[in-house]
Amino acid sequence: MLELLAPSDNLEDIQAKMQEYRNQGVQLGWLLDRKTSRAEIYRSEQPVEILISPEILTGETVLPGFNLTLQSIWSSY
Repeated sequence: MLELLAPSDNLEDIQAKMQEYRNQGVQLGWLLDRKTSRAEIYRSEQPVEILISPEILTGETVLPGFNLTLQSIWSSY
């Protein structure tokens, strides 16, 4: 699951939505905020991990071999 925070979005609302997805069984989710170059990683039954300006996010064990390069996302804001 990937959510890209839009300028009109409320961060707390989207974070609640991500938590709801996780409660429904989503094993891996990313919330990206281009304004702050912040990535929140939501994993099943784990605390949310926050990264500042990561270059790549991986699919970990959920999507083995998948890599999301973030340079173009961060530079598009």
